[in-house]
Amino acid sequence: MPESKRTSTVHATLEQLVRLQHEAKGFSLLPRQPVTSLLSGRHGSRLRGRGLSFEELREYRPGDDIRSMDWKATARLRKPHVRVFTEDRERPVLMLVDQRSNMFFGSARATKATTAAELAALCAWRTLDVGDRVGAILFNDHDFVEIAPRRSRKSVLRICHEMVAMNQQLDASQQSSHANGLNLALRRAVNVATHDFLIVIITDYDGDDDTTRQLVMKLARHNDVLAALIYDPLGIRLPVSGQMDATDGETWLNVPTGAKFQDRYQQLFQERCDQLRKRLGALRIPILPICTHDPVSEQVLTALGQR
Repeated sequence: MPESKRTSTVHATLEQLVRLQHEAKGFSLLPRQPVTSLLSGRHGSRLRGRGLSFEELREYRPGDDIRSMDWKATARLRKPHVRVFTEDRERPVLMLVDQRSNMFFGSARATKATTAAELAALCAWRTLDVGDRVGAILFNDHDFVEIAPRRSRKSVLRICHEMVAMNQQLDASQQSSHANGLNLALRRAVNVATHDFLIVIITDYDGDDDTTRQLVMKLARHNDVLAALIYDPLGIRLPVSGQMDATDGETWLNVPTGAKFQDRYQQLFQERCDQLRKRLGALRIPILPICTHDPVSEQVLTALGQR
């Protein structure tokens, strides 16, 4: 396989992530969603929306929402009065992008790490296109890169550049040194996202535990959270027949292909997914599953767009 072809699938490139700006259309990360969207009220996971700022107290007019009635002012002034709010102009987006060694796995089109970078780039370009600020917390086994939310092409390009730099460092011989890297990234997000952010967590959720749940709960208290679950089909179910070997770059292992082992393998994955769904579902956090085998933009359009 030519080197350029191999690099374009195994590792992300800046050209690849920049090109995604032309595909960042037809879906929304804002509260108004198509009825078929994962984030619509129909699916029980409505986004909270942009923050509201108080504008004025005025007399009730026919057609005003009764829920905006200010009963204390009505009693004091002896006429129906309502409180009027305006929607904040912006809704910053903060992305947490996992580039740890556990993400360096893929059985077809791309690795989980590259798929995560593609999704983050797609979200960043879309956020910039609608005029909101976008920032990121990128993390691998050793480092963290924080990019403050800004409304500029230069900032999105920096996010893409830093993701590519981390992604290019991944190789099969790399050993994980931060089992709690996800929680460390979430702690940083708690300090950055104070109020009315949309936080997009892009990871395979390796290392998810009770601390993860507590940190996500803090984030969801005053912000909207979208959990993007990056997965590879081979991580769900092994091939039915045929011999399969696995390697970490140094050691080779023969993976059993019997029905009993495959059923147990699939059961463990399902149990992990059920646990994650239960934890996030209790916080009304929608899960966006993204597969490494298919183009990311098509999956996002299907989940969040008109289709």
